[in-house]
Amino acid sequence: MKRRTLTQFLVEQQRKEDALPAQLRLLIEIVARACKGISHSVNKGALGGMLGSLDSENVQGEVQKKLDVLANEILLEANEWGGHLAAMASEEMETIHLIPNRYPKGEYLLLFDPIDGSSNIDVDLSVGTIFSVLTAPEEASGREVTEEDFLQSGRHQVAAGYAIYGPQTLLVLTVGTGVYEFALDREMGSWVMTEERMRIPAGKREFAINMSNQRHWAPAMRRYIDECLAGTTGPRGKNFNMRWTGSMVAEIHRILKSGGIFMYPWDSREPHKPGKLRLMYEANPMGFIMEQAGGMAIDANHRIMDIKPTALHQRVGVVMGERDEVEIVQKYHAEAASAA
Repeated sequence: MKRRTLTQFLVEQQRKEDALPAQLRLLIEIVARACKGISHSVNKGALGGMLGSLDSENVQGEVQKKLDVLANEILLEANEWGGHLAAMASEEMETIHLIPNRYPKGEYLLLFDPIDGSSNIDVDLSVGTIFSVLTAPEEASGREVTEEDFLQSGRHQVAAGYAIYGPQTLLVLTVGTGVYEFALDREMGSWVMTEERMRIPAGKREFAINMSNQRHWAPAMRRYIDECLAGTTGPRGKNFNMRWTGSMVAEIHRILKSGGIFMYPWDSREPHKPGKLRLMYEANPMGFIMEQAGGMAIDANHRIMDIKPTALHQRVGVVMGERDEVEIVQKYHAEAASAA
């Protein structure tokens, strides 16, 4: 493959594919630059005082890691002055972050989870940053942006991606023309394309789920997992492997590269909540990537990207990965609903 940088790729998408306006191209470059800074902080670890938690909680009621707060600040500061954004929203903040009046404003809305899988930071497992870009509604052009302007279904995303901070620092991106992977060349300081038009490999007998919650799942989900665990003697007639790292970015990246299915379903401990993962910051951008790579993303019953959000920090059940496997989960939930 000819060496292509992220900047070259984005310019090609702008000129040849006509897939993104210049302002969106510049916005993606700024987000990617911020991810380089976050990667540097992650790599410092204990040597840079980056490990451990703070005496604070985010809006979700979760104890914040030092890197959660630092990464959030890096993304805010990198993006607020460029003139491409109308406002931002973060999993770590209760409400939206408006662009200060001293800076020019653009037409895009940026949502992000600054550090996904932050429980892995202190034990040196892969974590990541997830981001999503929407276009602000036309009616918002003459007024201040509100939370309501962010409440768009995932199919309105114009770009989405994630950075994964592991043995390599990688950036995975879609602007609606497929999924592309870039590796951070630390010597050159640039993102270099390592794979283009990625497709989820079919036939991987592997699932990623937190099995400790099995007793709390809906019967349809337990049925699917029980059949996988039954192996060659069960109805699936195959042996399945299980994976679980506690980092959505790590799980999704493995599925994107080698296949399988990722699930974080509803459970009965908090029955009023449809799931744990956040629709706007996690499920929608990852759903966009999965679909662009030939996969499927549902909340167990419906397409995730068709869900109309009602709140900035709305939660959702998540089932995504290889289309054939996701369709089986969806079928079992539909059968359970019709039998009820």
